[in-house]
Amino acid sequence: MRDVCWRCRRPRPVCYCALLPSLPTRTRVVLLQHPRERKVGIGTALMTHLALPNSELHEGVVFEDDARIAALASDPTTAVLFPGGDAPAAGGAPVRSLIVVDGTWWQARKMLALNPRLASVRRIGVTPRAPGNYRIRKEPRPECLATVEAVASALGALEGEPARFDEMLRAFTFMVDRQIEHQARSKAPRRRRAQAASPLAPLRPYLAEPERLVLVDGGASSGGPAGAGAAEPTSELVHLVACRASGERFEAFLRPRRPLGPSVAHQLEVPEARLLDGEDAGAALTRFRAFVGDGVLGTWGSFTVDVLAQEGVRRPPFLDLRDLCARHLGRRPGGIANGARALRAGEPAPWGAGRCGRALGWLEVVLARLLDLAGEDSAPDS
Repeated sequence: MRDVCWRCRRPRPVCYCALLPSLPTRTRVVLLQHPRERKVGIGTALMTHLALPNSELHEGVVFEDDARIAALASDPTTAVLFPGGDAPAAGGAPVRSLIVVDGTWWQARKMLALNPRLASVRRIGVTPRAPGNYRIRKEPRPECLATVEAVASALGALEGEPARFDEMLRAFTFMVDRQIEHQARSKAPRRRRAQAASPLAPLRPYLAEPERLVLVDGGASSGGPAGAGAAEPTSELVHLVACRASGERFEAFLRPRRPLGPSVAHQLEVPEARLLDGEDAGAALTRFRAFVGDGVLGTWGSFTVDVLAQEGVRRPPFLDLRDLCARHLGRRPGGIANGARALRAGEPAPWGAGRCGRALGWLEVVLARLLDLAGEDSAPDS
C-alpha cells in the first residue's frame, strides 16, 4: 500500500506540501468542488485551498439549499470566477468573496445550470498572462486554466500583486513535471492501445466541447394510415424536447396532422388539449433546426432521429447513448432510467412534465456520467 501524505493526499514521493506558500488575502476564496473531481489525483482545488488561509472548500453539485452559499450569492461584493467571453476583467468592481467552481468544463457548466442562485451572481474572468501549464489535462479554451492558475491570476488582479500569487504555482509546476516524468516511464504504446479499445472512444471529441452535443427526445402519435394501401407513414411527431450543455432548452408540441390516437396523450403523459393546440409542425421543426445548428444529436436509441427523418428533417449525425451505455456495461441496459442507475449516474434534476421531459433529464445525467468515464479513460494515471 502506498504511503500517502495526509495533507495533500498525494503519494509521499510526489508530495508538494513543502512548496506550498501560505498567502493571506483580503478576498475570501470559496471553492465548490464537484465530487468526482475530488477523486482526481492531479486536481488543484485542494492545492489552492491549502495555499490560502482565507479560503473554504465545499464538495457537492447542488448548493441551492446551502445557507452559506445563499448568503454569499446575495452579497453584491461576491463574484463567481468563470471563463467566458462576456465576463468582465478581474480587478474592476470590489470583490470581497470569490466563488470558484472546480470541475471539468462539462461539470462546471452543469453545476451552474443546476444552481440558479449561483448562476445569477456576477461573473469575472481572467485573461492569462501566459498559456496554461496544465500539460497533463486538456482544457477546451485558452482562458480555461487549472483552478490554481485561475485563482492565482484572479487574486493577482483583484489585489494588485500578481507576482505574490505566482508563488502558488510552484507546487503546481512540481506536480505537472512529476506526472509527465511518470508518463514517460510508463508503457505508452500499451496505454494507447487500451484507449483505442475503449467503448467510450466516440465521446472523446466532446470532452472539451460538450456543448456540441444536443440531447433530444421525441414522442409520436400512431394514428394509422389514411386509407387502405396508403403509403403514408403511420406515425407523426407531436412532442419534441432538446437541451444543450449550456442549459439552453427547446420544447415544441406539434399540432397533429391526422386524428390523434386514443392513447397517445396518456402514453406521453401530457394533456390531450396541449397536443391538439400545438404549433404548426413546419414552424416547430424550423425552430428545432435553428436550435441544433451544426450540433450532433445525443439520443437513447434511434427512434427520435428516425421520426425526425420521417418528418422531413435531414438525418443529422447522432450519438446513440444507449449503445455507448451497453458497450460500457457489456450488456443491454434496458430503459434509460435502468441504464442511468447501472452507470451510477445519479438522479436527474426536474425538467418538466411528460415522458419526453423526464427522458431528457435522464439523458442529461447519462451523458454527464459517460463523459466523466470517457475522461477517466483518456486521463493520465494519477
